[in-house]
Amino acid sequence: MRRTLLGSAIGIGLTLVLGAALIPIRSHISVATTGLVMVVPVVAGVTGGGFTAGLISVLAGFLVFDFAFIPPYYTLTVGAGQNWAPLGVYVVVMVLVARVVSSLEEATTLARSREANARKLFEISELLLTDTSVPDLAQTIVDAVRSFFGFAGVALLLASDGQLQVEASSGEPIGETARARLQPQSRVPVALSGTETGQEVQTLALATSGRPVGLLALTGSPPKPAVRELLPALANHFAIALERAQLNERVRHAELLEEIDRLRHALVGAVSHDLRTPLATIKVASSTLLESTSQLSDADITELHTLIDAQTDRLTKIVNDVLDMTRIQAGVLEPRRQPCSALDLVAAAVSALRPAMEDRLVEVTVPAWLPLVNVDSLLIEQVLSNLLDNADRHAPPATPITVQADLHGTDRVAISVSDCGPGVPAQERQAVFDTFVRFDTGGRAGLGLAIAKAFIEAHGERIWVGDNPAGGARFTFTLPLAPTNGAKH
Repeated sequence: MRRTLLGSAIGIGLTLVLGAALIPIRSHISVATTGLVMVVPVVAGVTGGGFTAGLISVLAGFLVFDFAFIPPYYTLTVGAGQNWAPLGVYVVVMVLVARVVSSLEEATTLARSREANARKLFEISELLLTDTSVPDLAQTIVDAVRSFFGFAGVALLLASDGQLQVEASSGEPIGETARARLQPQSRVPVALSGTETGQEVQTLALATSGRPVGLLALTGSPPKPAVRELLPALANHFAIALERAQLNERVRHAELLEEIDRLRHALVGAVSHDLRTPLATIKVASSTLLESTSQLSDADITELHTLIDAQTDRLTKIVNDVLDMTRIQAGVLEPRRQPCSALDLVAAAVSALRPAMEDRLVEVTVPAWLPLVNVDSLLIEQVLSNLLDNADRHAPPATPITVQADLHGTDRVAISVSDCGPGVPAQERQAVFDTFVRFDTGGRAGLGLAIAKAFIEAHGERIWVGDNPAGGARFTFTLPLAPTNGAKH
């Protein structure tokens, strides 16, 4: 109605203006010319207000034409009979013009609406192509529907344990009564209106291949016809995207369960293997002490006690490694950083591991002038202990282990642990940091290196393995420098 009134006002106003402009020269122009000029207000009225406004403009033009340009002037009387012809032609032609222009306007409006709908469909389809979780995808869907179509509120309900649960919502929430009536067991048709809160709720079922996926609840005024055509098409896109996201989550869950099962079997196998040797040694030593006390010398007894003590320490380390890996997999590992000396970190790790390495020579080359590093000292000492233990187990007897440290670029310190063992083949240098991996060369990666990698990466740094120039393997990792005075953390 507002558009019709506006178009009518434009047509009438333009008719009066043009009529007033033509009156001074009406004696110099023909009646047909005046009729052609009066086409302009009709086209303007139709364009501004539609066909009804065009008809009103035609009526205004007819009255002005007759009143000011058909003798006798300034009356609505038609003097000569031949003057009826131009008036009749004017009315017929103008009505046809109004109809044609109105049809063109309607076709243009419809084309624009369909173009806008196609653009919306394309934009929403693009949003649905992202590989995301079901909750994130559900939120994307409700936000897009509310934004594009102007509903007061949109909610997406998915089935869970026989109930429809709101997975995501945007705008005005759905009332409890409406939500209860949406449940399958309510046996109420899903087209809702007039709940006790005054809400008008419409629903759009989402299904693929005849299988229900979810339900869109739309709160607000009923959509326009063009929108009603577009929403069912979008419902198919939404259902397919949701089903794909649900399938992806199931696949990821199945893969996670498979990986957990693999790790559990590997952990049981590896820990059982690693525990067997120290437990057997402790059993033999303790049984010997119990059964042969009178036949053993003091030196033999001391040696057996030392052996039990060393193997107990080894068992303790295995248990600690398992606990550390549990912390890592649980995602609760968070370094507590503080400025530390690289030399102090190395010295503490070597000192802690010295009883287990017995007479092994450890050469430490760490300049005292190195800047402080900003790390969790306990975690980095554990990294160094694991690397030293790994080197001690793989290096031949009587060969040294070398620990070196130096600047790595301008903002890091690099620490390396080198041994004279068999080294790590190039094809195994990535997998050596994985948990419980068996290699073609017959070796096996345990927990120590995996824990070292996790602790280093928790600091945002990296660890890698290369060749020791003297023969063997060299494990290197970086640590960040501590902020200097006045620098921001």
